[in-house]
Amino acid sequence: MASSTVNVVRYTALLSGVFYGIAHRRTLQKQHDEEKKHHAIQEREHLIHEAKEAWKRKQQSGSKDGVVTDPEDPKFDLEKLIAKWEKEAS
Repeated sequence: MASSTVNVVRYTALLSGVFYGIAHRRTLQKQHDEEKKHHAIQEREHLIHEAKEAWKRKQQSGSKDGVVTDPEDPKFDLEKLIAKWEKEAS
């Protein structure tokens, strides 16, 4: 049988390993959470940038024809809009 000193050393090593594992897991989890948050922010910024670019392209393509697509606008002409849609479809 092992002496009581050896058992104390074994259990001390076991418990210190368990506590080290818990502390290390917390630091890894914290780093992962920060990285995940940073990635989500970057993804949102990228999507916003893409949406702004698409909106600019849409606004530029709409202004080429001179056709107003907003029905609330006083310059809105339904016949021109339908003609534009027919032209785009064919």
